[in-house]
Amino acid sequence: MLAMDQGVVEEWLSEFKTLPDSAVSNYAASLRDKGSLVPALYKVIRENYSDLLEPVCHQLFEFYRSGEPQLQRFTLQFLPELLWSLLSVSAARDPRNSGCIEALLLGIYNLEIVDKDGQSKVLSFTVPSLSKPSVYHEPSSIGSMALTEGALANHGLSRVVFSGPHLQRESFTAQNRFDVLTFLLMCYNAALSYMTTSSLQSLCQLSSRVCICGYPRQQIRRYKGISSRLTVTSEFLVQLITGIHYALCNGEADLGSKALDDVLYRAQLELFPEALLVGNAIKSSMHGAALKSKSKEGARSIEVEITPTTSRISRNAVTSLSIRGHRWKRHESQEVSVDSESSLGGVAIPEISVTGVSGERMANGDSLRSRPDPRVLSDADASGGGSGGSEIGPDPRGHDGATRGQEVRRQKSVRRMVENEGSGLASAGRSQY
Repeated sequence: MLAMDQGVVEEWLSEFKTLPDSAVSNYAASLRDKGSLVPALYKVIRENYSDLLEPVCHQLFEFYRSGEPQLQRFTLQFLPELLWSLLSVSAARDPRNSGCIEALLLGIYNLEIVDKDGQSKVLSFTVPSLSKPSVYHEPSSIGSMALTEGALANHGLSRVVFSGPHLQRESFTAQNRFDVLTFLLMCYNAALSYMTTSSLQSLCQLSSRVCICGYPRQQIRRYKGISSRLTVTSEFLVQLITGIHYALCNGEADLGSKALDDVLYRAQLELFPEALLVGNAIKSSMHGAALKSKSKEGARSIEVEITPTTSRISRNAVTSLSIRGHRWKRHESQEVSVDSESSLGGVAIPEISVTGVSGERMANGDSLRSRPDPRVLSDADASGGGSGGSEIGPDPRGHDGATRGQEVRRQKSVRRMVENEGSGLASAGRSQY
């Protein structure tokens, strides 16, 4: 560690002890202006044998215990590096310099599991429904969802998942280590939007190292750290994937992609279904989504479909309004055709039917014929004069008396002709014999 970095850390350690309580907020806001402080603290945490490690951990715990949100976020940004230091020391079985890191992590954990009154907190999480739109999906993009009785019964119901109450821990053991670390990562993910670029890079590096140490992929990644395998849990990997997803969309595409592949590699070896499900879902979405900004400056975002303000109705949907509109169009086209016939001198083009009968067939054997429309007759008279034959327009309201009488007389004449032909054939047959 350079003497300049050591001087920056020592100055930071001394100035907070002399601050009054009224100046804590202003001091927290001024920490972001100290650009050389954060890299120097990272160097102290990575050097496990540094003399400044214990006072730095104590100072970070004082920051978190103060209750100032900005100071708490300042401490949380070093959480991935602190977790790796703890895991690497435990894997090397050299706990001489890990006591201060364990005390810091246990202190943050015990502060987060209780509320202001000292009672155990129970965290609740609402699981979104796929039938309702969110910032991640649109129901229309998933496809048609069958409206079954079970789906209708569950529509509008939200599933709530609870976490807690959590037990207080006084020391790390093999049984509770990853329970505490998973909870700390969940607190870190809750403040991801406030984390710096260096913190996101540290999270990706932590994910890759934890998942590949002791496995053949360590040689591919050319990582020369510890070579012993680290025990992980499925819940721990899920929390890592959550942070990696944010890093992928906020300027760390290369490190995030490698970290996600390494986590999926370890999840496949351990057969963790939860981690495989979440990781593969994120990987598939990143392949199909377009990231707007390709530079590391500024946040990157995924394009999603925005819920429209107006209701979307298919043009081919059959509704009562579309049926009425279709009828209006049909009547308007008929009136236009009659008007065009009258303008051509009153010459009507007859409609040819295969059966010879126009109109629809009624139940009693009669045919539904058109009656003249008074509006069309008046138009024809006005255009062609009163001397010519008037055009008969279609009217679906019933039969005309004269037209029906003509039809009856035609049927009777046809019947007489058939009877006469039959009687003539019969008489001709008798004369032969």
